Amino acid sequence: MKPIIGIIGLGIMGGAMAEALRAAAYKVVGYDVRAQPRQRLKDAGGQPLRSSTAVAASADVLITSLATVAALDDAVEKIATAKRPKARPRLIVIETSTLPIEDKQRALQRLRRAGITLLDCPISGTAVRMKQGAWTIFVSGAAGACKRVKPVLNVFTRNAPYVGAFGNGTRMKFIANHMVAIQNVAVAESLTFARKMGLDPQQVWELFATSPIIGTGIFKLRGKFMVDRQYLPATMKVEVWQKDMRVIGDMAKAVACPTPLFAACAPLYSAAMAQDLSQHDTASVCEVLGRMAGIAIDHDDDN
Repeated sequence: MKPIIGIIGLGIMGGAMAEALRAAAYKVVGYDVRAQPRQRLKDAGGQPLRSSTAVAASADVLITSLATVAALDDAVEKIATAKRPKARPRLIVIETSTLPIEDKQRALQRLRRAGITLLDCPISGTAVRMKQGAWTIFVSGAAGACKRVKPVLNVFTRNAPYVGAFGNGTRMKFIANHMVAIQNVAVAESLTFARKMGLDPQQVWELFATSPIIGTGIFKLRGKFMVDRQYLPATMKVEVWQKDMRVIGDMAKAVACPTPLFAACAPLYSAAMAQDLSQHDTASVCEVLGRMAGIAIDHDDDN
């Protein structure tokens, strides 16, 4: 029989995972502090529960997809205090968020004391990319537990490499997001340059996004948002991305690694926040550069 899967955090990513699991005939229970994501789970055939504690008590495997350290701390404490029948297998928690390693290590120790295994498995990719089979999940932690949850991860992607000890998953995700931060701004800069020269940005995107030399996933996905100047609904909100930027910057400082390109692009994401683009896709940095270049603001409120 397939295990019961619990999900705590039913936002863009958690909600997409819940729907994929339901489509694969898994029973899914979940919790989110907001009513709308809980309803989305119910509409997908899952069962929203009243608390994180209730999810932990019901699930065989639990996935956490959370935006902040405070949310992780709260979920971990509630998971640790859940009452579970002694005859049930040891609960495995798959932590998929992008958060500081030291906070995940604290969660690891707390759950270990409660007899629960925590894995560090952050995801590289957006909800849209999962539907395209393009997620990478960096799987780290106890090897036996990672093997046990492999069928669950395979629902989302076949690209879920085991990268070693707990914490290595987050380190790999830092590298992925470091490159994404830079490439996103690079694409925005190139398209802004093209507009200023009078080129058709759609034609630029068609020529270069699929190039075997300079084409990238970022160019294909976010470059199209920039061409259309459409940034809603967001695949990654600027507000959430700011948290990732801080976490990566802190890690670079901690290991004394120079990251000049990453540091140079950070102010553009901050400017997007200041220009009321916090809930828009990170591709909206193209609007920041466009305004700097004197390109007229698109006044369509749906953008």
